[in-house]
Amino acid sequence: MPTGPALRIDLFLLAGLFPGLTHAAALGAAVDYAVAAERAGFDGVWLAEHHFSAYGTCPSAVVLAGHLLGRTDRLRVGTAAAILPNRHPIALAEETALLDAVSGGRFDLGVARGGPWVDLEVFGTGLDRYGHDGFAAALDLLLAGLSGAGTVAGDRHRFPFREVAMVPVAERGLPVWVAATGSSTVGLAAARGLPLLLGMHDDDAAKAAMLHGYARAGTGTPRAGHASTHLALVADTVEEAEAALRRTMPAWLAAAGGSERIDGSAPPRRDAGAYLEHLLAIHPVGPPARCVRRLAATVSTTGVRRLLLMVEGAGERRRTLANIERLGREVLAPLRRLH
Repeated sequence: MPTGPALRIDLFLLAGLFPGLTHAAALGAAVDYAVAAERAGFDGVWLAEHHFSAYGTCPSAVVLAGHLLGRTDRLRVGTAAAILPNRHPIALAEETALLDAVSGGRFDLGVARGGPWVDLEVFGTGLDRYGHDGFAAALDLLLAGLSGAGTVAGDRHRFPFREVAMVPVAERGLPVWVAATGSSTVGLAAARGLPLLLGMHDDDAAKAAMLHGYARAGTGTPRAGHASTHLALVADTVEEAEAALRRTMPAWLAAAGGSERIDGSAPPRRDAGAYLEHLLAIHPVGPPARCVRRLAATVSTTGVRRLLLMVEGAGERRRTLANIERLGREVLAPLRRLH
């Protein structure tokens, strides 16, 4: 029997640039996937943000979220995640309050620290904003802007500005999710009571350990629930699903390692094929019953009540739309019945 808060099942979209796609076609496909998700019964969709990389063609998750909120009626739309070191926190707070107001409260903001990439040079924010203290200062200012208070003021060091009115004001006070891959960011989020966005690379045991660390470092249960991201592909057999992903994903995953560091040094290289095999071993890939079992195990092991399913791995638009439809028809309902 289901226990605890309602299980929420969302899409996670990267707008990946697969072979044969133009940038516009990749973005258009992502829009189609979100609209299809609403029809299929998903609760929401989360959008990734990348700069100067073919891994993802969306440079502003907030802008694309605004478009999708206008194209859908029920779906919640979130950012997983907006790269906070690239932005002024108050500009992001204003945009968040705006989308919250015009969508009837359907927008969810997730932020990430990102990496020491050339983005910081291009946007003029600098390496300090990537550092732990700089990211923490930006996060605190963002939270102040979303607190529901009518005004906000900067500090004398990183954000020196006078007190100004927040227009529009975030009347309800809005939660912020934090993408976390290490203990430093987990502790930072926990100290502020902010829920985590957990990535695809960790298995259930590693995610449970991260959430245990969060609970030890935190101030209590976050206002909104943590979210866990998973590669998901439904097929009639495990072999069919894995073969489809092996055809497309290694080259695409390799593009994720192409980001240029701000200091000009070579980024770390990951064996894309080995990484894919790791993902296949831990995520819901294969027949519907197997997908349900694997996602149910995540919920049971971690206690997470919000699942984000990355559905684009097969690369081809028609195959991805079919994947969304099958997940909605054959996975979502039985999984919700269990939890």
